[in-house]
Amino acid sequence: MSELSASANHTPLSPLRFLDRSATVFPNKTAIVHGDRSYTYREFADEAERLARVLRARIEPGDRIAYLCPNTPEMLIAHFAVPLAGGVLVALNSRLAGAELEYILDHAGVKILFVDSELVGSVSTARENVGSIAEIVEIPDSTVPRPDVPAGVATAQYDEFLNRRDGLTDQPLVWGVEDEQQVISINYTSGTTGKPKGVMYTHRGAYLNSLGVTFHNGFDGNTKYLWTLPMFHCNGWCTPWAVTQAAATHVCLRAVRADAIWDAIDDLGITNLCGAPAVCTTIAGADRAHPVQSLRITNGGAPPAPTTIAQLEALGMTFVHVYGLTEVYGPYTICELQDEWKNCTPAERAALTSRQGVGMVQAENARIVDENMVDVPADGETMGEIVLRGNNVMLGYYRDPDATAEAFAGGWFHTGDLGVMHPDGYIQLKDRAKDIVISGGENISTVEVEQAIMSHPAVLDVAVVGVPHEKWGERPKAFVILKKDAAADAADIIEHTRGLIARFKVPEEIVFPLELPRTPTGKVLKFELRNAHS
Repeated sequence: MSELSASANHTPLSPLRFLDRSATVFPNKTAIVHGDRSYTYREFADEAERLARVLRARIEPGDRIAYLCPNTPEMLIAHFAVPLAGGVLVALNSRLAGAELEYILDHAGVKILFVDSELVGSVSTARENVGSIAEIVEIPDSTVPRPDVPAGVATAQYDEFLNRRDGLTDQPLVWGVEDEQQVISINYTSGTTGKPKGVMYTHRGAYLNSLGVTFHNGFDGNTKYLWTLPMFHCNGWCTPWAVTQAAATHVCLRAVRADAIWDAIDDLGITNLCGAPAVCTTIAGADRAHPVQSLRITNGGAPPAPTTIAQLEALGMTFVHVYGLTEVYGPYTICELQDEWKNCTPAERAALTSRQGVGMVQAENARIVDENMVDVPADGETMGEIVLRGNNVMLGYYRDPDATAEAFAGGWFHTGDLGVMHPDGYIQLKDRAKDIVISGGENISTVEVEQAIMSHPAVLDVAVVGVPHEKWGERPKAFVILKKDAAADAADIIEHTRGLIARFKVPEEIVFPLELPRTPTGKVLKFELRNAHS
């Protein structure tokens, strides 16, 4: 690699170093497995360099490059190739509707969009509506038949794009950066305003968070990691970089299905995976579920039901719960398992392991504070807001200085989540001040859903809350007030809403109360709705 200017005792941190090292030290080790494809670490790095050279000829440093893909090798390679070219990776949620994707593409000013063949239809009007997009590159996947793809959307096929030679130079690629606070990726998340915010990750933060993920998951050269966690979600909690840092094997998984997961466990010797409660219930509830010798499941988003935790433990699996947000690179705290918990009953142990825990090694200790930023008593009962700080807190919101300043008030990142501090120093999430519903590990803004339902001509008022769901952790539920003399049923409203937002955000259950409970100032008492109807 080309040398960066640096002093003898300081080198800027970047996760690019991880692939450079693994390809040099373990060139022939299997790095990626995906159906009929596999890559050694040398081939992994070569593919990243090949793509980076073509990208570098077409972008300026800091340009945003977006990917709309499931968990395929191309998505994994992008986590290294895009920053290696000097670009900023924008990994898009593959479950979003076209209008939602176009908002993000436009806000980020994306220059080149890579999209899986199956998802081309979701961006069929993107070039017309997003002026910054210069190219849309279609990525076929050899593990599935190529679907019917709308014509005229893509400007190039992936192999064709990789084979371009115009503009290429002999200037060497540098597996590092001059400034470790340089942005490596932007991850979009929904807030209470309903508009996605672009969370900026730095090379330094990604590097350090990756090391924490490697440590807490016990990744090493023998690890075989199954990609059940979407890589578009907080850059897969930084796991694309972490697994590579350990020179472990990435096993890509296009879709989370019980048969595919158990095939990988049984045939490929999977040792680790991460995911939301839905992944846990899929594994534990599968017809093929059976005891295994070693499998570590790291769960985030929301704690699964205690019965699910007990099922996983009965199968010989180690269950670990983490807590975090997009703004902190994914996981920030972990519920560290204690030896004495082994003497607890399964129900007691499940209650302990469902807590959000303590700061990970790369993080600081979380605080629970009152409105004056004073720590609440560590009594497991007094609620306050969870605030965080440290190396794995975002640089800020892209093109939104006001929201950034608000989030960092008092020198700490305000999560908007309410929790308690237990006497043993473990935090526990109690409620979400932002009224975000976490369903299957995905954040759903209740305000966004309410706005979509309110656009129905028969709707006068609406409130959306999250209610417990055995498989998904939570699902949105809508309470709708109809206009006088207007008529609409749940099916009508669901169909209308599906045309405006992604299907996973649309409530499955809609009820029609006579009125909504409100405060004297007119604010809907959502906690009453949750308590009465959960």
